[in-house]
Amino acid sequence: MTSSPFLRAVVARFGLACAVLVTIGVATALLLLTAGFPVGAGVAALWSGAVGSWYALTSATLVRTIPLMFTGAAVAVAFRAGVFNIGAEGQLLMGAAGATAVALTAQLQQWPSVIVILLALIVAAGAGAVWAGVAAALRNRFGVLEVISTIMLNFVALYTISYLVRGPLQEPTHVYPQSAEIADRLHLPRLAGAGRLHAGLLLAVLLIAVLGWAIRHTAIGFRLIATGENPAAAESAGGIDVSRVTTRAFMCSGALAGLAGGVEVLGVTFALYENISPGYGYTAIAVALLAGLDPWRVAVSALLFGALEAGAGAMQRDAGVPASLVSVIEALLIVIIVAAQAIRLRRRSSGALSDVGTSRA
Repeated sequence: MTSSPFLRAVVARFGLACAVLVTIGVATALLLLTAGFPVGAGVAALWSGAVGSWYALTSATLVRTIPLMFTGAAVAVAFRAGVFNIGAEGQLLMGAAGATAVALTAQLQQWPSVIVILLALIVAAGAGAVWAGVAAALRNRFGVLEVISTIMLNFVALYTISYLVRGPLQEPTHVYPQSAEIADRLHLPRLAGAGRLHAGLLLAVLLIAVLGWAIRHTAIGFRLIATGENPAAAESAGGIDVSRVTTRAFMCSGALAGLAGGVEVLGVTFALYENISPGYGYTAIAVALLAGLDPWRVAVSALLFGALEAGAGAMQRDAGVPASLVSVIEALLIVIIVAAQAIRLRRRSSGALSDVGTSRA
């Protein structure tokens, strides 16, 4: 009997996973059929590009999963605290700029590689936190909605990167709009036998594990959840400083997104340029929602979206199917998730009201 709640939870998670996979399969087939593309070839290319081989899994899917794990966790932390941080994309870009600046400066000084890599990642996290802190300050001081400020800051970050790669951080020949290449010794170590997969995966898994544990088992996590569920009750009944909790959650979220940028520069691109992110910060919203804002489940959700992103490239390359079709599938997933959550909340509230009516009778 004691295991029945656990078994029910496992069955529910398995059912959700199956529903998501079926939705992806059906949506892909219908979209291919509607657009006039061969369904078999498109689905086969999606599968082979995502998990069709060891190289595809490690060097395509998992490499794309890493930034989604960081940014998905960033969005999950903010949303759990009731902070709608839509600015993970901008925070990622600023983190990438910070890591690039540190790496390019330090490689001229011949500092030890481990110290430079750690310093670059710390600066990346700090840059993301500071960028999120701007929106947090606007929210606390002037009451500016973070949905608006973070979206606007995404554009500011984008044009800041454009300025940097054409100005202070441009490569020495001043021909290409990008920074100079980061020295090989400052790249994140590759995992043995895993192609392009780098040590950023281990860092992402570690941070997500610690974050999930902290939310479940610490007072900080309790205050975070209580603030997100009902800030007025948390402040009046729980004595929680809601403003402090939301600000810290905002900056922690920004630090995680900034780390995504630093890891991407040191582990994948090895240089800073304008389109360094294909929208990881925006996809992170879908990752976090599919995971139910649970950092542990973010890892699985990020893997799914990483596979979709990797498969999209293979579909376009091998079957001539536009990669944007996968964006449509991701959007459908978001709509389905939001609708399911709304239905669940409505059923829960109607059940609570019926219980109250029964007790009064």
